[in-house]
Amino acid sequence: MTRVGCQGCRDGAPLPFEFTMAFQPIVDVSENRIWGYEALVRGTEGQGAGWVLGQVDDTNRYKFDQACRVKAIELAASLFPDAETRLSINFMPNAVYEPAACIRATLDAARRTGFAHRQIMFEFTENERMLDVAHVQQIIAEYRKHGFVTALDDFGAGYAGLNLLASFQPDLIKLDMELIRGIATSPARQTIIAAVTMMARELGVTVLAEGIESEAELVALRATGIRLFQGYHFAKPAICALPSVRRITAEGLDPTFRQAV
Repeated sequence: MTRVGCQGCRDGAPLPFEFTMAFQPIVDVSENRIWGYEALVRGTEGQGAGWVLGQVDDTNRYKFDQACRVKAIELAASLFPDAETRLSINFMPNAVYEPAACIRATLDAARRTGFAHRQIMFEFTENERMLDVAHVQQIIAEYRKHGFVTALDDFGAGYAGLNLLASFQPDLIKLDMELIRGIATSPARQTIIAAVTMMARELGVTVLAEGIESEAELVALRATGIRLFQGYHFAKPAICALPSVRRITAEGLDPTFRQAV
């Protein structure tokens, strides 16, 4: 395997574009609290993720992946309210050549900002075809060695979700929003998600439902035993800030009240 990407991280040349991060809360409804925030890439003038990712190619993919991690940690360290709130960072498995070497920038950023390793969760997506499954297993093993949490994103939407779950058994899986959409009126979706949740529980894997847009979806998903949720029903992402979220009560979300975190 060529090491062009590693050289790209060492050459010191800046990325040909600027970016920042938006944060969207992940809510634990069983404990009525904010569990963490996902860092989502954005342009510095508010451009969406698609605009930023459109600037990424084979010549800067590795440097961009490293820069995203550092930017997310630096911003989270200045914004997060306590040392228990988790930061979820997306990463590109195919952009990591040497797991131990490619994690150094992350470790340096965490050390420099005083951000605890146990607060950091790395998400890899099922939608990115795994070129080398054994290599991804090495990445996850290296991350766990440092105390990071790992998650499989977009579960149920990509190439081989069940095979990936069998191979990696991450700490957490994030159900794809297309699997969730319409669950309130779909017995088939309710059955599938209940089965996935039960299977994950047997494997010791936590389930997170993302893309929640309505109270009906939340109620149907809570009935399957899921406790972690993310989506516009709670809050939209805020650039370089923690967004206001709907108040969490013992009965669920109060749809009429919003409070700043």
